Amino acid sequence: MTGIGLGIPMAPPPVLAPRRKTRQIMVGKVGVGSDHPISVQSMCTTKTHDINATLQQIAKLTAAGCDIVRVACPTQDDADALSVIAKKSQIPVIADIHFQPKYIFAAIDAGCAAVRVNPGNIKEFDGRVKEVAKAAGDAGIPIRIGVNAGSLDKRLMKKYGKATPEALVESALWEASLFEEHGFGDIKISVKHNDPVVMVEAYRQLAAQSDYPLHLGVTEAGPAFQGTIKSAVAFGSLLADGIGDTIRVSLSAPPEEEIKVGDAILQSLNLRPRKLEIVSCPSCGRAQVDVYKLANEVTAGLEGLTVPLRVAVMGCVVNGPGEARDADLGVASGNGKGQIFVKGKVIKTVPESEIVETLIAEALRIAEETGETGDGAPVVSVG
Repeated sequence: MTGIGLGIPMAPPPVLAPRRKTRQIMVGKVGVGSDHPISVQSMCTTKTHDINATLQQIAKLTAAGCDIVRVACPTQDDADALSVIAKKSQIPVIADIHFQPKYIFAAIDAGCAAVRVNPGNIKEFDGRVKEVAKAAGDAGIPIRIGVNAGSLDKRLMKKYGKATPEALVESALWEASLFEEHGFGDIKISVKHNDPVVMVEAYRQLAAQSDYPLHLGVTEAGPAFQGTIKSAVAFGSLLADGIGDTIRVSLSAPPEEEIKVGDAILQSLNLRPRKLEIVSCPSCGRAQVDVYKLANEVTAGLEGLTVPLRVAVMGCVVNGPGEARDADLGVASGNGKGQIFVKGKVIKTVPESEIVETLIAEALRIAEETGETGDGAPVVSVG
């Protein structure tokens, strides 16, 4: 059989809006800004002073596709560990600094790729900006000004009464202006809130008033399900308008899950090359096969496949043939059997019991033709 053309077109896929133009910065080897792809970040949950545990978690995040990782630095022991972590990490490390300005300088001296500062809770931060700007400028590393609704400057809380979008934006731009006064402009900004509506409005205002690259985040988004929904809604609203240069999905879950969700959000908006995509029907009274079981088994069986492959698993004759025909690989099922489609053509009809293994065999063949099989061959799992 001749080579199979996959679902990703040769021309760039369509997006909902062009990226907002920003200034460009470098976080280690990762470019951040409108001239660069949107990057996905996460944060280690380990104690930073536990160097081995932190490096192991960074390795897991790297394998999951994380572009930039942040580590906490609340103590001197954590600050002392930064140089080893920054040196051995395969991805850029950002030091997350709160309360003590001395750790900003420790992180810069340790060779971190960037420093995140929270102006709302760092003691006497405004008076130390000149020193921070000089140290960061001399080292050639950027600063992320991270404003958070839960730790907004008391002066702004008094002015606005609560963490409104206007309060978050005023805080961020005020701090950025202090850096600019000292000739430092390698700045990235985040204005996080746990309410997606407030968060989206804050970023829209910030985007309209500045050209800084923006790091998107819904802070304290919640457990995996809730946090995924809130992040997808908020990020989707902003990214659809071209706003956002890095993202972090904050979940009460292992940090690798944050990367999976962030990557999927970007793929769904054509802001990152698509990988494996399963198109499956929700099932209904028309279904004549167990769609849930088929979809789950195909998804599990193709785990690890990196080919940009769209696979349709359909359960009835209404939408099934059309969806299967439009996919790279698909099945339209009915009456206990399935028609297998490859790039719009029926290649065979198989019993329901053979659908999963047939789809996976065809997926492997396509992967071999493209030379992309991922980190390991998919494992066929037929229940």
